[in-house]
Amino acid sequence: MSADAAEIHRLVVAAFRSRPPLDPPADALSETPESIAAEIGARGGLVATRNGTPVGSLLFGTGPGLRLTRVSVDPAQRRQRVAGSLVRAAEAVAADRSEPTVSLVARRELASTGAFWRSLGYGEVDPASFPQVDRRPHNLTLARAVPFPVQVAGAAAMRRLGHRLANLLAAGDLVLLDGDLGAGKTTLTQGIGAGLGVRGPVTSPTFVLAREHPSLVGGPPLVHVDGYRLAGATELGDLDLDTAAAVTVVEWGRGLAESLAPDRVQITIDRDAALGTGADAATPAGAPHPDAEPDDADADADADANADANADADANADAGDELRTVRVDAVGGRWALAGLRRALDQAGTPASLG
Repeated sequence: MSADAAEIHRLVVAAFRSRPPLDPPADALSETPESIAAEIGARGGLVATRNGTPVGSLLFGTGPGLRLTRVSVDPAQRRQRVAGSLVRAAEAVAADRSEPTVSLVARRELASTGAFWRSLGYGEVDPASFPQVDRRPHNLTLARAVPFPVQVAGAAAMRRLGHRLANLLAAGDLVLLDGDLGAGKTTLTQGIGAGLGVRGPVTSPTFVLAREHPSLVGGPPLVHVDGYRLAGATELGDLDLDTAAAVTVVEWGRGLAESLAPDRVQITIDRDAALGTGADAATPAGAPHPDAEPDDADADADADANADANADADANADAGDELRTVRVDAVGGRWALAGLRRALDQAGTPASLG
C-alpha cells in the first residue's frame, strides 16, 4: 500500500462525514491514523490514485473469505467509478488468494449504498455466517461468491459439470449461459437436466424458444430457453415463463434475462485449444474415457434439414474433445455461501478441474 495511513485516514473521514447523518454514527469516524496503520499492517488493503493522488481506499478485514471495510471515496471523486474499480480489484485479490467469497457490512439506512453493492452482484446474507461482523440491527451483511474458471475436456465432462451444478439448484434458480456457437451450452444444460431428474431429451430449443421438462423425481421442472432469436427482455417476458417454480436455464441469456431473478449463476464457456497439443496435453479431471463417442447433442433432434447456422454450428463444433474454460460468476447472496466452487471442482480423478 503506497499511501500512508494518515492519507487513508483522511479519505475515510472525508467519505464517511459526507454521508447523511446516522444514528448511531458510523464507526469509521472513530478511526485514527494509528488504528488505520494497524489494520493495514495486519490485513492490508487497496488504494486508488488519480494523477498520483489517493482518491479512494478500502481495507481488508477478517473472513470467512475476504471482508471489505472502510470502503471510501474522496467526495470530489464520486460518480467517477472509483468505488467500483476498487471493489473489482479486491475481488481479483480474493481470487488470487483462492477465497470463495467477498463480504462487507453496510448501513440499512443508506438505500443508495445498498443499491450500489447490489449492482455489483452482492446480496444480503445471514450475519451468523460471518461471526466477525457487527450484527447490530442497523447493519446489513452483504456478500457475493468470487468468480472462478473451471476447465473441462469434452462433452461427457461438460455434462458431469452440469450434473454437479444441478445438485445445488432449487426452484426459482436462474442460470444464464453464454459462449460461441458450439461452445457446449446445451450440453451443459443436459447435465443439469440429468442432475435434476427431468424428462428428456434435453435438446436445443432454438426453434421453439422455450421448452419445459417436468421432473420425474418430484423436484422442480427445468425451463430451457434459447435467447438467440429474442430481440430483448420484452420478448422474453412475452413467453410468460413460470420461473418461480422451476429451475430456468437461458442460453444466450446475458443482457437479456437478468431481470428474471436477482440471484443467478452466469456462465460463459470459452473454447480452448484441442487436447493433446502443447501444455494442454494433460488430462483435466472429468475428461471422457478414450472410447467415449463424440457428442453432437447441441443440435435439436427435431430440427428441420434446413436448420439455421445457429444450430448447425453448435452441432458441428460441439463434437470432439476440445478443451473448454467454463467461467462461473454467481451473483447475489443466494450463492455467496453455497459452496459452488467446491462443488464444481470435485471430480472423479485426482487432477483438478480448474
